[in-house]
Amino acid sequence: MSERHAVQMRGITKRYPRALANDHVDLDVEVGEVHAIVGENGAGKSTIMKVLYGLTPPDAGEISLWGRKLSGHRPADAIREGVGMVHQHFMLVDTLTVAENVVLGAEPVHHCCLLDAAAARERVRQLSLEYGLALDPDDLIENLSVGLEQRVEIVKVLYRGAKILILDEPTGVLTPQEVRELFVILRALRDAGRTIIFITHKLEEVLELADRITVMRDGRVAGVVSAATTTKEELAKMMVGRDVLLRVAKEEAVPGEPVLQVVGLSAVGRKDLHVLEGIDLEVRSGEVVGVAGVQGNGQTELVEVITGLRKASAGSVTVSGRETTNRSPRQVRDLGVAHIPEDRQERGLILGFTLAENLVLGRHHREPFSSRGLLSSDDIRAHAERLIEEHDLRPRDPDGDAGHLSGGNQQKLIVAREFDGGPVLLVASQPTRGVDIGAIEFVHTSLLRMRDQGAAILLISAELTEIMTLSDRIAVMYGGKIVAEFEGGAVGEEELGVAMIGGTVGAGDDGPGARGVRSGGPNPRPGTGAR
Repeated sequence: MSERHAVQMRGITKRYPRALANDHVDLDVEVGEVHAIVGENGAGKSTIMKVLYGLTPPDAGEISLWGRKLSGHRPADAIREGVGMVHQHFMLVDTLTVAENVVLGAEPVHHCCLLDAAAARERVRQLSLEYGLALDPDDLIENLSVGLEQRVEIVKVLYRGAKILILDEPTGVLTPQEVRELFVILRALRDAGRTIIFITHKLEEVLELADRITVMRDGRVAGVVSAATTTKEELAKMMVGRDVLLRVAKEEAVPGEPVLQVVGLSAVGRKDLHVLEGIDLEVRSGEVVGVAGVQGNGQTELVEVITGLRKASAGSVTVSGRETTNRSPRQVRDLGVAHIPEDRQERGLILGFTLAENLVLGRHHREPFSSRGLLSSDDIRAHAERLIEEHDLRPRDPDGDAGHLSGGNQQKLIVAREFDGGPVLLVASQPTRGVDIGAIEFVHTSLLRMRDQGAAILLISAELTEIMTLSDRIAVMYGGKIVAEFEGGAVGEEELGVAMIGGTVGAGDDGPGARGVRSGGPNPRPGTGAR
């Protein structure tokens, strides 16, 4: 095994009951490089990282770290060998400080076995200064922005001596400014001799940050390329096996009558704090209205009120002229409202149900799927087989449990159900979260086709490129309010990013296409909304 390699994996194979996740995968990661792993959903990239970190035992193959072959491999072994993992969903305790979160489970102690709080704070301060992380050890997690939370996760693995850092979709919930700051930190870590492995679906970021890229397809390595000598188009073709439209063609919108009208909408959350305050919003037939904002600024609550999942405290919601304020989700759905929820497992699926059963949820009480209170299994199965084929769901088994699908295929399952049936209003919250580049192309094309057929679409997304590509109008939420509105083609990513953190666009004016940008302070925490 080569001494210049931090990681070498040979012939890694991992089988699950319904899928071969890794099929004799070889992976080489050199010391001191940024190595990206990209691929479609189900390609095996997350599985190979779980194997490396010791979370998933392989069925075959071997792993070497720093030129030494490992005989056994659990997370504790990985940590001892200098491997750290920053998960996509942060694992922090909101009510503890930065320093307390960092040392949790590996606390420095006095000789009398009590926590040495001063030593913990000092070590966090040193790591923060060394890598430009700008963290205060005494800050409470609940008062931090999402970008700062991610820095805490990075300090956690550095505190435990990580020389190899694995990051899973590290920019998924960050603003453009936070992404740039993260890349500065990761480059500093690389320059200090750390090895970075990151999983992402954002090809622009791969080309900007990575030194080398491993592309996976169908559980195998499709190729390893240098970021300096490849393009987004080449990477996409390697991932999918065909040419992919990276930016869908979009005709000029022809808006019709208002379908969704939100007037003076307010709602309260924990401790009776306002999570929405005086929202006015309109979506007409034949247009896409995008809602941008840092996670936790009221987007989730807005969707919940519109779809009947949360009660409004004031204001009104109407769909096609009929008031839906505080109606049940079934009543809202029966008016032609479809909903792609942001949390696919909590709100979008019943994981113990089959694909066929999940594909009729919300319509299961109607013909042809039900008659006189009895379900029609033949009609449900035929419906499922059609949607599975149209949306390329894998594995193509109507009788398989939704819980056995990859995260991306779970998302495609929801999209297939909600796109079907011709809704008058589609509320799409993070519609491409966790799906692969080929599926993103399909979802974007389908959204625009629905728009052109007269549907009204409310799009909420953390992906600014998605918002800017698809939206005819864009509203920005901050602190539970809409603080800015832009015409779809009249705003840049930088302007949107500034508005998302409550700042003003430009110096003393609202910039081209902007209306009502307001100033503000730090990002509210998720669930707190306007104060």
